Amino acid sequence: MDLAYLHPLYEHPGPWASVYVDTSRHAEDTAHALHLTAAAMARELAGQGADDATCRAVEGAIEDLRHSPDRYGRALFARAGEVVLDPVLAQAPPGGSTAHWAPLPRTTPLLEPAGENPVCVVAYVNRKGADFELRSAVERRPAGAVAGRQWPVHRTSSVDWSERHFQLKVENTWEHNAAEIADALTVCQEETGADLLVLVGERRECREVHDRLPQRIKDLVAETEHGTGSRLLDDDVEQIRTDHVRRRAEAELERFLGARTPDEGGRAAAVESLPELVAAAREHRIAELLIRPEGPDLHRDVWIGEEPDQLATRRTELKILGEQNSWAARADDALMRAAVTTDATALALPEPRDEVLPGGMGALLRWK
Repeated sequence: MDLAYLHPLYEHPGPWASVYVDTSRHAEDTAHALHLTAAAMARELAGQGADDATCRAVEGAIEDLRHSPDRYGRALFARAGEVVLDPVLAQAPPGGSTAHWAPLPRTTPLLEPAGENPVCVVAYVNRKGADFELRSAVERRPAGAVAGRQWPVHRTSSVDWSERHFQLKVENTWEHNAAEIADALTVCQEETGADLLVLVGERRECREVHDRLPQRIKDLVAETEHGTGSRLLDDDVEQIRTDHVRRRAEAELERFLGARTPDEGGRAAAVESLPELVAAAREHRIAELLIRPEGPDLHRDVWIGEEPDQLATRRTELKILGEQNSWAARADDALMRAAVTTDATALALPEPRDEVLPGGMGALLRWK
């Protein structure tokens, strides 16, 4: 997952309120339920030591969700009486609504596998052109259209010479329109950064478009047999997105496993013990942070300073490094801060094998 959108959370000092609001249970009393949730989260933060202004800001932000509740939920990150960031969630938060008051924002739940939230462009293809739709777990909106040649587009059943000539023109029209659609779809993918392209339509038209796409994006393409208006189309798109997340996690896990093997000099391109992870974060060497959400090391305390690369497993280490002010923080919070501020990526691994990441965290390194 690209973590760039989390940068605002690390431009100001803590402590921070991190609140995950579950809005997945839509019913007639949703507004009242959110009112109760707002009050409960404010009380929870106050009980953990949050200041009154921040509690009120969080309570008000949750109350505002009554007007347009999200499909799954919302994360709220607040400090000093202000909600700094409020991303929409791609899945309901495990365990329902929760609130945390800590030195650093609690961002690891955003990495749950469904939270990878791949974006896809659905292309509704026909012989005359195509309509594009951008889809993710939290939005669905038009993303442009392309109109090709409108005539001739239909074959005839005649076999005389003039009709065969007409059918050749039809073939030329199809090929021209397929090329137009492929070009427009390529531009749409580049502009949106879509992870997937889903072609919807007759098999032949979709194949004509697929064959004309640049090789670099052909691997992003999936097709569905259910056409426009089918109730099964939405299920197909969601399954394609889910499969993409699973394949990416498996590929990154295999890359991590290979990188753990030391080279001839005894250096590995991946680490997984907490002391090694802390050292790599301190040296800005983390390229991708891998997290198993239930791992035991996530909850362990490390010591942090004011800067993202000021972290250590023992408080005395920070003093040796010249940092006089330090606070205890969860290891995953500290490593996520380091990853965000050094433009690393992060990925949650869905149920990896037992021998992989026994502590729950690992990293692929920028250099050994």
